[in-house]
Amino acid sequence: MTFKQWIEQEAQTARKEQQCDRLFSPIPEFDDTKPNGGNPDIENVNAQYQGLEFHYLYLIIMAFLVWLIIPGIAFLYAGLARRKSALSLLFQSLAVMGVVCFQWLFWGYSLAYSRTASPFIGNMEYFGLKNVMSAPSPGSPFLPEIVFCFYQMLFCAVTVQLVIGGSFERGRIMPSMIFAFCWATIVYCPVACWTWNSNGWLFNLPSLDFAGGGPVHVASGWSALAYAFVLGKRLPKGDKIHSRAHNPTLVFIGTVFIWFGWYGFNGGSALNGTMRSMLAAFNTNTAACFGVLGWVVVDYIRTKGHFSVVGACSGAIAGLVGITPAAGYVSIWIAALIGFLTGVVCSLCHNLDRWIKIDEGMDVFKLHGIGGMVGSFLTGIFAQSWVYDLDGMGPYDALGAMDGNGIQVGYQLAEICAIASYSFTVSCILLYALKYIPFLHLRVSEEAEMMGLDLDQFFEEEIGDWSMMHQKEYNANVSSTSSHVNHEPTKPREGI
Repeated sequence: MTFKQWIEQEAQTARKEQQCDRLFSPIPEFDDTKPNGGNPDIENVNAQYQGLEFHYLYLIIMAFLVWLIIPGIAFLYAGLARRKSALSLLFQSLAVMGVVCFQWLFWGYSLAYSRTASPFIGNMEYFGLKNVMSAPSPGSPFLPEIVFCFYQMLFCAVTVQLVIGGSFERGRIMPSMIFAFCWATIVYCPVACWTWNSNGWLFNLPSLDFAGGGPVHVASGWSALAYAFVLGKRLPKGDKIHSRAHNPTLVFIGTVFIWFGWYGFNGGSALNGTMRSMLAAFNTNTAACFGVLGWVVVDYIRTKGHFSVVGACSGAIAGLVGITPAAGYVSIWIAALIGFLTGVVCSLCHNLDRWIKIDEGMDVFKLHGIGGMVGSFLTGIFAQSWVYDLDGMGPYDALGAMDGNGIQVGYQLAEICAIASYSFTVSCILLYALKYIPFLHLRVSEEAEMMGLDLDQFFEEEIGDWSMMHQKEYNANVSSTSSHVNHEPTKPREGI
């Protein structure tokens, strides 16, 4: 062997050893003496993640995808509402993001994910994001805590925006922002702590909730129903136009944003970049597709051979909601079944508002409340441990009834009942408390509601071309002025 060949062989061996070191990098551990992950002035805080960088790079990309759900919901809601109140829903999406960002930085993250939390709610350990930086996160040791915090903040923002949909076309915007801050604090954060904090009572029951069937969908659906219940029905009551989307194109665009963003919602919820995350993303698309099929089949039968763009979009969202708690626990064909069944069940609830006599016209309860409960229940039946093992950290014990663990169905029902009852009850109490605070009226006046929230709550901004209506208004004013002038009595001339 020549000297040159020996050098090449040694270099190749060194490269292989380096690759092995990366494959089998030690898992970072939280150090109580360095709660923020270390002082970057005297040590390299990135060193603890050497060879594991792809995990947090993957998750930050998933967080960017989740952000797309926020404008997606805005477009969806604006398309479903009547045009005269659509602008307010676009505005509320950004306003909610601002409020939730402040709440999460202020104390929301600490209430949900503090390491020393009680089984029901966290404490002020991370108040103002104190020490939240480069330490391994509570959710996964592969992630710096700042990445985990950012990802979970977007979950909270999406959930609050869903809840605000219960106020559409008659709720005042400023009180809805105060409600958003309070709701995130006393409803979302405790429920997230129950479900995802390692000290939470549902986490240790255990209930299975991969990406938010309970904290996101069941909680938002029941809370939106509470919002609609407290506000009362829209005016004029019983108007058939209430159930018609003013712009199906906006609904379609919003659904596309939501569908695309949901890859980050479910694809990142394993909190790592393993094969389990890849399967969760595949399951997300599968369930959405089969949700469309389920909803369209019911629509086709109900309308005797007709289709609906809004219906297809609702089916996609129903499928996405149904697979959320199950995406990282089930196989692809089970995901298809869950998406189809959720689409069918939600579509069969077409007249739910009439049955319960609550005007929740955005279908937040129908899609997210009922869809989330269906998905959570089916997770208890179909969850399998081999899917969980795809993250390479198992083996895990049997999960759902298909694995022979039938009691898991009961645990899932406990989660559904606890989150639904807590969310609805506390939301009603909070809304009634805000309703009777002087000068803080939840609902606009009857005149403002008939005119539309956009003209009442905004200045010089409208959706669509209102020129013809403005011209009619101008002509009416001119006609009224002319009539007043013509009928004014003529004064007699002096000297006659």
